[in-house]
Amino acid sequence: MVNRLSSSPLLKRVSSTIARGFSNSAVKESGSEWSNALSIDRANVGHSKVSRNTRAAIVATVATGGLAAWYAHLYGNPIKAVTVAEHGLHPASYPWPHNGWLDTFDHASLRRGFTVYKEVCAACHSLNLVAWRTLVGVTHTADEVRALAEEYEYDSEPNDEGEIEKRPGKLSDYIPPPYPNEQAARAANQGALPPDLSLIIKARHGGCDYVFSLLTGYPDDPPAGAVVASGLNYNPYFPGGGIAMARVLFDGLVDYDDGTPATASQMAKDVTSFLNWAAEPEHDERKKIGLKVLIITGTLWAISLWVKRFKWTPIKTRKILYKPPKV
Repeated sequence: MVNRLSSSPLLKRVSSTIARGFSNSAVKESGSEWSNALSIDRANVGHSKVSRNTRAAIVATVATGGLAAWYAHLYGNPIKAVTVAEHGLHPASYPWPHNGWLDTFDHASLRRGFTVYKEVCAACHSLNLVAWRTLVGVTHTADEVRALAEEYEYDSEPNDEGEIEKRPGKLSDYIPPPYPNEQAARAANQGALPPDLSLIIKARHGGCDYVFSLLTGYPDDPPAGAVVASGLNYNPYFPGGGIAMARVLFDGLVDYDDGTPATASQMAKDVTSFLNWAAEPEHDERKKIGLKVLIITGTLWAISLWVKRFKWTPIKTRKILYKPPKV
């Protein structure tokens, strides 16, 4: 019976089918193992690539940071020919009344400042860029400025014989300098050249604060250890500490028309304000124009908003309705 069953064709077909199934499953299992191994290798390869890229980025970052630190060490602190003290003491910041965005000059202070310049500063310093006419309506009236200009003599046009005569000053003339040329100015000041004060506020770091501190910064005696060359005066706000100009402002040196006490600090404040106006005579007008621009721009902006809302109201408030056709 067993021999018959084993030799029967049906059993042979079943056994061959089972054998083929086992062989296919083994192949599949081996194929899946190879595919898993390949995927693991690929993942390892990708992981190794990412690691190499990360390491390269870290090395590049560290190298860049090191080079930047080295450069800062070499060139971050440039060599200076003088010390910080030799650059001059940094002035304090003072609340000048014209520093606000919409604030103008104190014109009473400007008038007093011109008095200080005329009676004290004009002996050595010039205002070559300031004409008499620019003072009209700022510090004095037209008649007052005309009288001030007539106190000086200017060269007139050559006559028929080619001679140049003198004439009184006019509003169109510029404030005359105290010396005819640079050589005369140096000869009268032991070789030092007094600077022109027309743009001194803009030409010095610190502006008004520097000039005010310089004028009021003369101590009675130089501090211990300060070395001042012969012929110079100690002032910590001047670069190097030694300045050719001696202290010039003392209490009661001038008489103000408005009765303001002429203390040294008051005179320094007034003449500094006047020199600031000399360097920027358009200051007040510029701020007035700026305020007008803000008012006009704000008005136009409000009108544009209203027009936009008025024009776009029909579009913004419209409704789209769908009316299906009647069947």
